[in-house]
Amino acid sequence: MALPNKKQSLPAAEERRRFQRVKVHLLGRYMLPDRREFPCQVINMSPGGLALLAPGIGNVGDRVIAYLDHIGRVEGKITRIIDNGFAMTIGATARKRDKLAAQLTWLANRDILNLPEDRRHDRIIPRNPIAVLTLEDGTKMTCRIIDMSLSGAAIAAESKPPLKSLVMLGRVQARVVRNLEGGFAIEFMHAQLAETLEESVTAR
Repeated sequence: MALPNKKQSLPAAEERRRFQRVKVHLLGRYMLPDRREFPCQVINMSPGGLALLAPGIGNVGDRVIAYLDHIGRVEGKITRIIDNGFAMTIGATARKRDKLAAQLTWLANRDILNLPEDRRHDRIIPRNPIAVLTLEDGTKMTCRIIDMSLSGAAIAAESKPPLKSLVMLGRVQARVVRNLEGGFAIEFMHAQLAETLEESVTAR
């Protein structure tokens, strides 16, 4: 009778032993118990837990429901507070954990192989996230690219251009389409090529 109790008393250790955390950059949204919703970015994840950067931080033990790109819906409880975010468990069946493990393996291999065909519709993190944004009036401002795809980008900046205004991210013309926490999203006027995307948007 002691074995089941022993297993239940070491869930964190068991999770660390069975599942290796994978560094990922996944965007999503999450909801705290008071039903407030916020955008987030997952920075590492295993089938048993994840850490994310988040503007709204609950308390240890709070239940969280999150919807993540490529992953879908996950839920669990906050286990600890980190800089600008928190870590949480993932409550899942064995079958769901196996599926998560396969998804994370694919994401990790995609980043290692850097295959353009795998990134065609995905958001990616540029190696050099610092870029220059030119506003409609010609004003230039330094910004940080949170992530980007062939059709647009999420930008972190101190000031936000007006919605629907035209901007240039590096050499790429774009339109501001929505505001984000601490930044805004832009849509490129023309779809970009994977081979030249990063060079084009980070051009000074």
